[in-house]
Amino acid sequence: MDFAVAQDEVVGLCQDLIRIDTSNPTSTELEAARYVAAKLEEVGLAAELVESAPGRASVFARVTGVDPSRGALVLHAHLDVVPADPAGWSVDPFGGDIKDGYLWGRGAIDMKDTVAVYLAVARELARTGTTPPRDLVFAFLADEEAGGKFGSHWLVKNRSDLFAGATEAIGEGGGFSFPVDDTRRLYPIENAQRGQAWLRLVATGRAGHGSSPNEENAVTRLAEAVAAIGRHRFPLHLVDSVRTLAREFAALRGTEFDEEDPEASLDRLGPAGHELLDVITRNSANPTMLEAGYQINVIPGQATAGVDGRFLPGQEEALLAEIDALLPEGVTREFIHRDIAMETPFEGRLVDAMCEAIRSEDPDGHPVPYCNPGGTDAKALSSLGIRCYGFKALRMPHNLDYGKLFHGVDERVPLDGLTFGVRVVGKLALTC
Repeated sequence: MDFAVAQDEVVGLCQDLIRIDTSNPTSTELEAARYVAAKLEEVGLAAELVESAPGRASVFARVTGVDPSRGALVLHAHLDVVPADPAGWSVDPFGGDIKDGYLWGRGAIDMKDTVAVYLAVARELARTGTTPPRDLVFAFLADEEAGGKFGSHWLVKNRSDLFAGATEAIGEGGGFSFPVDDTRRLYPIENAQRGQAWLRLVATGRAGHGSSPNEENAVTRLAEAVAAIGRHRFPLHLVDSVRTLAREFAALRGTEFDEEDPEASLDRLGPAGHELLDVITRNSANPTMLEAGYQINVIPGQATAGVDGRFLPGQEEALLAEIDALLPEGVTREFIHRDIAMETPFEGRLVDAMCEAIRSEDPDGHPVPYCNPGGTDAKALSSLGIRCYGFKALRMPHNLDYGKLFHGVDERVPLDGLTFGVRVVGKLALTC
């Protein structure tokens, strides 16, 4: 089965989805959810549209497999996107333009491309009456970009029946190509994620007139804390998935990754190695928001900042301890959002099937385990005991930086990357 019709329609599906503005939080997913549900029902699949709040909508469809006792595989993708300012783009971010072999628009990479691929594969299975080896649950989810409060976390808490019998899942966070050299590519398959510690720093001090000296200035205290955190470099730490990735990448580059001297090993891998590995060998904390004052001649008694903290599996307490050591007198921290880090063994029938599906379509591709520096809906699904992996099945040109397209200007996906995804996910659906 070559999923020919699915390959023919995937670009159009993705184009339609990009043209539906699902910017979170300024728009909702309802229109996109209705579109997906209609496309599923068009080929005879029963689609359930679930609203967790007005306009916040997810869609589910289940394809029954040969052996339901094996446990279902969830294929999940989110319908929402981050906002886009048209002023910075060379195209309309919600126009779905096709040019130069790419489909352009917000969500082209994150992640309406994968929504379209999963939707096209589901439609082809239904259209042809093909029965996969196990149940497949196609889940198109709301609110991932804001942490899943109205999406995955709500569904796990309130509609866990939709995931009944599921033992494994694939979604975003891995399965994209990364250049090794002019001809070879890595396909990092996510089996780990850093955790989230989004913090609010609160600086307190003595309010007063802006013209008077003030050694208890809350703004100054906050500025010192923000600068210290922003400049801090956390120590290198290897989790199992990153250790294996580093070894295999080094071997492909003709060198060795020495765990006794990982900093030097990273240097030997050059800029590409740093780009791929540095962010997933450390905890991180980046100041992102500041708020203080209400008039220029008044020193406020309080100032606040937002910090995006991320920690490797097993490293949450280490992250918080280092941040606490950087805070000056008068500055405290509190959680805005907190979510787990994850690590899943890179083994088993599903992992073998993902690797083989990649190799079958890209003989120069090398699947490897990977730790996602961010977070996905997998965090919520894992609370149901589901083993989660990141697997977008996307081949990118060597000269296009996949990572910088996320939440970036002029986001775009290669048209042949979408058809590649259909072939790979289609093979996986038949062998998982």
